[in-house]
Amino acid sequence: MDNLTNELIRLAFAEDIGDGDVTTLCCIPPSAKGKSKLIIKEDGVLAGVEVAGYIFRSFDPGLVFTMHAKDGEEVKRGDIAFTVEGKVRSLLQTERLVLNVMQRMSGIATTTRKYVKELEGTNTRVLDTRKTTPGMRMLEKEAVRIGGGVNHRIGLFDMVLLKDNHVDFAGGIAPAISCARNYLKEHGKSLKIEIEVRNFDELGQVLQAGGVDRIMLDNFSVDDTREAVRLIAGRYETESSGGITYDNLRAYAMTGVDYISAGALTHSVKSLDMSLKAAGEKE
Repeated sequence: MDNLTNELIRLAFAEDIGDGDVTTLCCIPPSAKGKSKLIIKEDGVLAGVEVAGYIFRSFDPGLVFTMHAKDGEEVKRGDIAFTVEGKVRSLLQTERLVLNVMQRMSGIATTTRKYVKELEGTNTRVLDTRKTTPGMRMLEKEAVRIGGGVNHRIGLFDMVLLKDNHVDFAGGIAPAISCARNYLKEHGKSLKIEIEVRNFDELGQVLQAGGVDRIMLDNFSVDDTREAVRLIAGRYETESSGGITYDNLRAYAMTGVDYISAGALTHSVKSLDMSLKAAGEKE
């Protein structure tokens, strides 16, 4: 796991357990052993199994984790994703964090897979955004990847994305692009430059200035997107953003745009229903 995920897990345990899980400590003997199973209660795409195994091992290396379904697999109600056995105190103290992570990640992967299937037969790929839960970005973006989507930039450090406010504060499109290119050169950074345009006038300015890798068409209609893609004519990558829903996703894809970014993949998904139960216990 990366350092950010390690820190997230550490903070999550500190938040949940504090100075001790009094319920578990008062009724479960230290030596008690047991086994739990993760039961899927809703059809969807599984994500977060490997993270779950890591959480268990980081909390208690003595826990034995057995995976029965892999990340990215389509699962159905009643399936068992994994079993874990060892000290009951450890099983109870890790239960909620594992469920929070897996339910969230699986919900994102399930939604992403739905979008990906809607784009089948086109050359358009669906992108995530930075509209993520604070602290959980790496896990949520991993869930998008597991679901078949493509990760956009991770944060503000791994791609130049000149949006409307950057352009306005920089004094216009040409100055913004020029400053970006100069900054990358001066600092020895090899990063892609993407710029957002809000209308055909701004698109024309970008095409005249050049020096970018991708153009984001913000809140363009389907017809305007089709025309914009024609004007760009393969010179740069194209991305549609804003006003796009699952219902009009395919219509935008049919314009020939390379990417469609959808904040809905991460900011408003429904978690996938699942439960972590003592083995032998009914749902």
